[in-house]
Amino acid sequence: MRFQQGFTLIEVMITVVIVAILAAVAVPNYTDYVTRSKFTEAHGTLADLRVKMEQYYMDNRRYSTTAAGGTCGLGAVPATANTRYFTYACATSTPNASGDQQYVLTATGAGAEGLTGLAFTINHSNTRTTTVTAATYMADKGYATPSPNNCWVKKKPSLC
Repeated sequence: MRFQQGFTLIEVMITVVIVAILAAVAVPNYTDYVTRSKFTEAHGTLADLRVKMEQYYMDNRRYSTTAAGGTCGLGAVPATANTRYFTYACATSTPNASGDQQYVLTATGAGAEGLTGLAFTINHSNTRTTTVTAATYMADKGYATPSPNNCWVKKKPSLC
């Protein structure tokens, strides 16, 4: 009596098909998970910068560096070691005799990190918005600007 050893071709093909189906489901979900994990940098940094702007306002009674306005109280928004996926900007507006009384902080997705077309903002009244530009990489991945736009997107298409 001889015993056969090994697998038949059918058994190998079934195993390959099962692995392919699992990979077809797992890889897109993992890729989206990695993308969403990058959002936390923007959310955290914008919240931190907002606190710094409010501290600046408490000390100076304006969000601008001068009474003439025009320049954010933080000066150039600092690029820290923890800012890899987004670039940050600050704009002030609505001047009075003391200086600018409003601001908008913006985090714009870095193209090299696969976040082209995504921007998060927060302003002096703690209004958070998300903008996804149409026909960009983020829009093609299924993300969209929420309606009404009063939050930061955390999941696609526009879930906050």
